[in-house]
Amino acid sequence: MTFQQFILILKARWKIILLIFSVVVGTAVGISLVLPKQYSAATSVLVDVKSSDPIYGGLMQAQMLPGYMATQVDIITSDRVSQRVVKMLGFDKSPEAIAQWQDEGQGKGNVVSFFAEALQKKLDVKPSRESSVISIGFSGTDPKFAAAVANAYARAYIDTNLELKVEPAKEFAAWFGERSKQLRDNLEAAQARLSAFQREKGIVATDDRLDVENARYAELSSQLTNVQAQRADSASRQRQASGQMSTSPDVINSPVIQSLRADVARQEAKLQEMAGQLGKNHPQYQRTQAELEALKTKLDSEMRQVASSVGTSNTVNQQREAALRAALEAQKLKVLELRALRDEAAVLLKDVENAQRAYDLVGQRLSQTNLESQAQQTNLVVLTPAEPPIKHSGPKIVLNTVLACFLGGLLGVGVALLLELSNRRIRSAEDLVEALGVPVFAVLETETPGRRMPFGRKTLKPA
Repeated sequence: MTFQQFILILKARWKIILLIFSVVVGTAVGISLVLPKQYSAATSVLVDVKSSDPIYGGLMQAQMLPGYMATQVDIITSDRVSQRVVKMLGFDKSPEAIAQWQDEGQGKGNVVSFFAEALQKKLDVKPSRESSVISIGFSGTDPKFAAAVANAYARAYIDTNLELKVEPAKEFAAWFGERSKQLRDNLEAAQARLSAFQREKGIVATDDRLDVENARYAELSSQLTNVQAQRADSASRQRQASGQMSTSPDVINSPVIQSLRADVARQEAKLQEMAGQLGKNHPQYQRTQAELEALKTKLDSEMRQVASSVGTSNTVNQQREAALRAALEAQKLKVLELRALRDEAAVLLKDVENAQRAYDLVGQRLSQTNLESQAQQTNLVVLTPAEPPIKHSGPKIVLNTVLACFLGGLLGVGVALLLELSNRRIRSAEDLVEALGVPVFAVLETETPGRRMPFGRKTLKPA
């Protein structure tokens, strides 16, 4: 279809187009005049997303802001906030509101849900694109009522937002309270086990006692080493004394033996001198000889006594070594036992420390959640409360008329085209060519009134 064909169709169907246009515009204007006036009131709420949390102390990241603002809009338009508004306005206790619910809602559901759904239909929530301000608007026939509902939505939104923060904190606080009691019982049980173990084993300070016993063990080990050296020395001396007493250091170094040997040497020299002067049969010689024999006997007895004392000293050293070895073994067992007790006590002490640490952590979280559950601060504040509007916001007669004109004209043209398609007429040479498929040689046209020929003759115009 060419533009010329379209214009010819409009000229031919102008009456139906004008009729439809008039009906649509007249209907829109009439409805706009009949409808009651609507008043829109709006309140703005500032969402302070950049302020630090009083408990956590964190700041919201910039990339989370769009999602956060969308969540706030969803909260405002939720049934929970709307039902709170209904209760704040007292619809659930108003006899007139209850009667309206029973009449219009036929008693289905409850009055709070009925009016909450009705309020949501006239609610308009718009977040700002470049700021953290949310506009809450409400439309109604009464300007004061519209302002009251808008302000009620802002207050209900702030209260609900605070509840959404506080309620989880209360639940966490209750859970942490129960967990804290359990951990406290565990801590007391661990401390009781440690105390009972210390009383049973007589442990006051395990590490101090172990240090003392270790020092004693080291001292016994040192004494045993010294006694072993002494026993080896005394054994060597005993062997020497048992083999050749005369070459034994103990015998040689004995003052008594040295004195007796000196006496024997003097007596032998005296006897040798008397043998040359008096002879061997002389009584004085024989007496001196008897004294010499007595000195030798005494010397031999003394040497044997010294050798015996060396053996006794070796025996004593052996006994001391055996006693020290037994004491060292006993001390070793005691040290090992103390170490085992210390390890067991360390395990019990570790249980106490773990229980204490868990109890402290839960106690810290309990204190934090208690603070959160008692918080009365929120990051929302009413920036501009709603005031009763002076001028009505609807119906907008001019806008409705303009839209009706556009829709009426569009509908009229559409109807004209549909009628033309259902009953196609030949209105131009192009229509004839499309319908018959033959060329057009000439077109008969009616002359204009100023140039009409006599007897109404037609002019022949080549095609």
